[in-house]
Amino acid sequence: MAQFSRRHVLGLGVGALAATRLAPAFADNGGKKLHGLSAFGELKYSADFRRFDYVNADAPKGGMFSQLVGAGGSTFNSLNAFIVKGDRANGMELTFASLMARAFDEPDAVYLLAAEDLTVSPDRLVFRFQLRPGITFHDGSEITASDVAFSLTTLKSKGHPAYASVLRDLADATVEDKRTVQLRFQPTRGLDVPALAAAMPIFSEKYYSKRSFDETSLEAPLGSGPYRVARFEQGRFVEFERVKNWWGENLPVCRGLYNFDILRDEYYRDREAGFEAFTGRNYLFREEFTSRVWATRYDFPAIRDGRVKRDVIPDERPSGAQGWLLNTRRDKFKDRRVREALTIAFDFEWTNKNLMYGSYQRTHSVFQNSDMMARGEPSAEEIALLEPFRDRLLPEVFGPAWIPPETDGSGQDRKLLRSAGELLNAAGWTVKDGRRLNAKGEQFSAEFLLTERSFEPHHQTFIKNLRVLGIDANIRLVDPAQAEVRLKDFDFDIAIARFIFPQIPGSSLRNYFSSDSAKTKGSNNLAGIADPIVDALVEKAVGAQTQAELNYTCRALDRVLRSGRYWIPHWNKASHWIAYWDQFGFPPTKPRYARGTPETWWYEAAKAAKLEQAK
Repeated sequence: MAQFSRRHVLGLGVGALAATRLAPAFADNGGKKLHGLSAFGELKYSADFRRFDYVNADAPKGGMFSQLVGAGGSTFNSLNAFIVKGDRANGMELTFASLMARAFDEPDAVYLLAAEDLTVSPDRLVFRFQLRPGITFHDGSEITASDVAFSLTTLKSKGHPAYASVLRDLADATVEDKRTVQLRFQPTRGLDVPALAAAMPIFSEKYYSKRSFDETSLEAPLGSGPYRVARFEQGRFVEFERVKNWWGENLPVCRGLYNFDILRDEYYRDREAGFEAFTGRNYLFREEFTSRVWATRYDFPAIRDGRVKRDVIPDERPSGAQGWLLNTRRDKFKDRRVREALTIAFDFEWTNKNLMYGSYQRTHSVFQNSDMMARGEPSAEEIALLEPFRDRLLPEVFGPAWIPPETDGSGQDRKLLRSAGELLNAAGWTVKDGRRLNAKGEQFSAEFLLTERSFEPHHQTFIKNLRVLGIDANIRLVDPAQAEVRLKDFDFDIAIARFIFPQIPGSSLRNYFSSDSAKTKGSNNLAGIADPIVDALVEKAVGAQTQAELNYTCRALDRVLRSGRYWIPHWNKASHWIAYWDQFGFPPTKPRYARGTPETWWYEAAKAAKLEQAK
């Protein structure tokens, strides 16, 4: 579903507003019914819209779409995708409906789905939804207001921390009658929270009266969305089948979407095996994440004769942040000077040229390639936010935004390694007999948590430099399930993570940067950031009343986060590399803030027949 599933809450990136026709989303409307919501009050689509602009309303239904989950190295052991326990199966959000659904050509707008109308109180704290008549779960039981209230309160109390942080300011969900539910929010809630809450999945209260919501399970849960789980084999694949005559199929927010009869997600623990399976047509769509493979491996026969197509499509979302997260819960990473030493020891320029075919740009910011990214000197608005903390902030926060130094590209920049060594010395880690020791005589060790061998070369060149500094650095290669557990328990030294914030990040910032999230197992605050200044700026961002205020608040936050050196930034690119067997159709324009597959694509029988003839 086009809703804020756990996947979207954790990291769906959306960008700047692309509105051609604007209608107010939050008016003091005296009870007038609304058709959509957005944080700062602008909607692209009017109340009488028939479909989203990025779909083909006449797309045929049928056929199969299959894809590799991630880039390989993935698995699952649970079909409960909404809790912190277990390794969740991909795509479970497709089996659930929500009050409202996302439009992916707008920054954060949602429009009516299970709800047929909405009214908002003048103070914007009470949202009253009336459900459509006749909407049902997949077993034919009616979706009621009680199910909505149960779902939101359960996600708040028992759901993954990503949900709990968003719903923190949901004061209560009150059932007025069978079809009417009222959501009341705290005055401190971010403007993004009501839309996020309205786009969360609706569960069956009756179903969970006999089951534990907060336990892993391989029983397919009772859903209400356009797909249901049809078949699966733990850790290998999940097939979703389209629900025929689904009640939402012809609503404006769904017309032209969810066109395949079968969606199949394939899981491969080994990235190489996953690639070979694609060349053999064991699955049909692949997004490539490895520059070496993209540059050198897409020359197999089906590419050359046109049976497989290869495209580069734009990614207009903020690119967010990917990098090595340093676990500051561990004593050796508590000193900022240590973290900076490790950061400048990484030679991005050599890595990009020699391992990644020059395909990437260096990432500097957690808000990379967005208006929330700090650039150059701070603005007057940023200074005003930072000034109360001046005596507790480094002078660099008030100067040009910090970026990692550019290396000489040799792979072992001696000047930067000397600087790194001086920082380690100042932090009490000195060299004796080639080993970096603290005052107790303990050697500095650093373990990189990794799940697949294809990323080892990027680590090895970095590890080589760390060993030059006297650090005992190594890789701990584990299976994805074990890595998932260790990340949730914060049981690691250094781990790779990528997170992309929406254009209206708001409350989601708490789950990444707040002191509370640093103590919450399963949160996205892998670095363990626990800084009252960061907390204060996060709350300022959550409470922003305009896009401009949000932007400059996040830029101030960005400066403080960069000064902390909590992560070693990786790289980014503004495109998707995709390849697919030529049996699909798709609209001429993809949604600006999403890839668009498989939701907007469809099966073309004539193309599929040609592929069969060419075997």
